[in-house]
Amino acid sequence: MRLSQMLFVTLREDPAEAEIPSHKLMLRAGYIRRVASGVYAYLPLMWRVLQKVSQIVREEMNAAGAQECLLPQLQPSELWQESGRWDTYTKAEGIMFSLVDRQEREMGLGPTHEEVITAIARDMIRSYRQLPINLYQIQTKFRDEIRPRFGLMRGREFIMKDAYSFDADEAGMKQTYQKMNQAYHNILRRSGLKFRAVDADSGAIGGSGSQEFMVLADAGEDEILYTEDGKYAANVEKANSLPADAEISPFTTSEKRETPGTETIEKMCQFLQCSPTCVVKNVLYQANYDNGMTVLVLVSIRGDQDVNEVKLQNELVKLASQYRASTVLALTVPDAAAQAKWAAKPLPLGYMAPDLADSYIKPPKPAPVEMKAAGSVVPKFLRMVDKTAVDLKNFATGSDESGYHIVGANWGSEFKLPDLVVDVRKAVAGDRALHDPTQTLQTARGIEIGHIFQLGTKYSKSMGATYTNEQGEEMPLVMGCYGVGVSRLAQAAVEQSHDKDGIVWSVAIAPYHAIVVIPNVSDETQVQAAETLYTELNQAGVETLLDDRNERAGVKFKDADLIGIPYRIVTGKSLKDGKVEVVNRATREAQELPLEDIVPTLKQWIAAALE
Repeated sequence: MRLSQMLFVTLREDPAEAEIPSHKLMLRAGYIRRVASGVYAYLPLMWRVLQKVSQIVREEMNAAGAQECLLPQLQPSELWQESGRWDTYTKAEGIMFSLVDRQEREMGLGPTHEEVITAIARDMIRSYRQLPINLYQIQTKFRDEIRPRFGLMRGREFIMKDAYSFDADEAGMKQTYQKMNQAYHNILRRSGLKFRAVDADSGAIGGSGSQEFMVLADAGEDEILYTEDGKYAANVEKANSLPADAEISPFTTSEKRETPGTETIEKMCQFLQCSPTCVVKNVLYQANYDNGMTVLVLVSIRGDQDVNEVKLQNELVKLASQYRASTVLALTVPDAAAQAKWAAKPLPLGYMAPDLADSYIKPPKPAPVEMKAAGSVVPKFLRMVDKTAVDLKNFATGSDESGYHIVGANWGSEFKLPDLVVDVRKAVAGDRALHDPTQTLQTARGIEIGHIFQLGTKYSKSMGATYTNEQGEEMPLVMGCYGVGVSRLAQAAVEQSHDKDGIVWSVAIAPYHAIVVIPNVSDETQVQAAETLYTELNQAGVETLLDDRNERAGVKFKDADLIGIPYRIVTGKSLKDGKVEVVNRATREAQELPLEDIVPTLKQWIAAALE
């Protein structure tokens, strides 16, 4: 392609809307153009990158035995109601674009396709002889992000590869899962990216286990915790660890002490001259279930620890059936406005005890049984204690009276240990590893570009997708699902690999392998040599651009650096010696090569880079 004939416009200044390097560079280099908030046009250079990424994904999926298909973007609400996720995606997470058609039918634009593919499997898979099956597609997805940002990193429309596997049993599903795990490692390796596979929370997708694939980058939205021995890595939402040992409490007898102005752990410990590891702090949450029920949750945790709200929400989802609900729509720390709706009297904030009295909750108003769930508040606190607080002796904690704390308290005497003992603490860098306490957790930032899930029978059971086994029994299909953000991967590559002058693409996913630059288009010798090289390189399979624009040489060199083409060939002054300059974009190394060596040399370099 000749740049003079391409839709090619570069910017010298960073666009005001862009916050991170990759977003700035992709806009400046003319790869993408913003159409609306979180919605971007993929311009010619970007489309070639996306085709390269898609081809790598496609080759690895096909090699793993998956079959490509294409599923509808417009999905009926009935399928999502069967799985129980319609409210989660339209109300709780609120990320589905939903609409009502002219026949008053509710529809949604697909953020994911578990329901659609399960319905297809339900209709078409009958016997164990048809299994295993793994179907995938590469398609546009839609998610109504609250705050679209960072370009293609968090957009409302994006390209994704999603695959769905069906097996006869869990053992078969795990075999398929391992094949997908290897395929994802291959995809990222071939794309030239540095990455980590980490344990992850399954979120609204569900299932028994999952892994995220993180491209390492300083601007990554996700924090990763890992050990140097390479045996543990997890997203911070999922990570587990051993906290620091608690110090011996300085309190020997139980008493109530006046502690004015100590509504924070830091102020309290300073006043009482104790370590936060000797404190039980009590954190109040408000959980809203999908049937309209509100549950007030009091979590007792060691004073130096923080609650991991993802882990807490997972615990609350497990309890949903006790409240005749199926999931948690929202989990918040109730502010003053929220408290005013259910609090019978002002809460002793900063001084709450593990046994905060249920009388702080307004008694329910008499109402018909069928109306009690909608908008009602459970009149008792749901009390949980994190494992870090269970073994504490002679601890300090709140007294339910502002300005006072209890010191020297113990479970079983001053306070009843809550029945629900949970692990909801947030792991942090510096904690000891569970698998080897001599290893400490390190931290890194990452961009999630892939996520694989062991779904099990979550969807097949709720949607009635079954098969007949060898014994003639009807059994639920065992599923897995596997996603890669194709457009996200492309931008993550830029975030990981760029410099002050622009993008540095790997050969595997660069839009073109080489760019031939004519410094002076008025010089017939330069033009002729460039035209010959351009033709011969393309004929040899080296994807090549020709910068034949009537621009100054400096402008052309800056643009070549900005768009990040791996190799720049300049037909300049050395032509008089039968040579041209070749510059490696990644290393900045420049060398002069004879004209006749350019094609075989470039072919050799590219082949080596793609191994």
